[in-house]
Amino acid sequence: MPRPKTESVKDQQLSQRKADQFVFKSRLEGPVADLSMLERSVLFAEVSMIAYLSIEECNIAAGKLGFTDGKFFNTDGAQAYWFTTQWDSVIVFRGTEPREWNDISADIDALTAVAETVGKVHRGFKREVDQVWPYLEEELAENTRPMWFCGHSLGGAMATICAGRATLSGIPGETQELYTYGSPRVGCNRYINHVKVTHYRWVNNNDVVTRMPPTWLGYRHGGQELYLDRNGKMRKLSGWRRVKDRLQGLIAGFRRFKVDYLSDHSMLQYIDNIFQNSRSGKTPGQ
Repeated sequence: MPRPKTESVKDQQLSQRKADQFVFKSRLEGPVADLSMLERSVLFAEVSMIAYLSIEECNIAAGKLGFTDGKFFNTDGAQAYWFTTQWDSVIVFRGTEPREWNDISADIDALTAVAETVGKVHRGFKREVDQVWPYLEEELAENTRPMWFCGHSLGGAMATICAGRATLSGIPGETQELYTYGSPRVGCNRYINHVKVTHYRWVNNNDVVTRMPPTWLGYRHGGQELYLDRNGKMRKLSGWRRVKDRLQGLIAGFRRFKVDYLSDHSMLQYIDNIFQNSRSGKTPGQ
């Protein structure tokens, strides 16, 4: 009798995994502000990753990371978590786990832009935020802790918009920083320059989501880009050097029978690469 096919842990979607399957690299034992930028980047990458888990497993994982309380928001599929410690509030938005091009194009299906504060943002991203923001804003109305925002993929786009709204709203807690991983472009140049939020935007080599929607439609990236090259090292590359690095990464991916455009979007790959950079003690630009 043939043995049933089993899916390895490595191939499992994050939403199917258990908290105990992960070895976390972060553990909060004090204020987030006491961590270095790279340590915060690892922490928020892991927070963005656990947002994909089931509610029960996510809460277990959040406890392993050092959070003492949490609240889940889910409105018509737009999902967010609010995690807290005695010192901080962390708001993370659940993204998507694309395995093929159709999964990506489904998230970026509405290329028209609509007004958001000053300037315009992607209609689809704004629609997702509009579903969950009123409930999140109501809960945060009494929050006095510093607020940190993060998210991966679509969750990064939502976090960008919500961090801007929180900064401009009357919420008593002060917006500290925004961390996004594999985030698409969110809005026009006027929009991304209007709200002053410290934004660390991680891009992993050939991650195709970070190149969408296209610039010729008026979309721009905001924040400080932190680029991970084909070897996972944080580097400042532009122009021909960036093109060369991406081409070499693409070729290396084909040799491993992987499509680099999709595999580089993996949240687990972001975590591993950023963690290795944090251990090296390097700062951005070195």
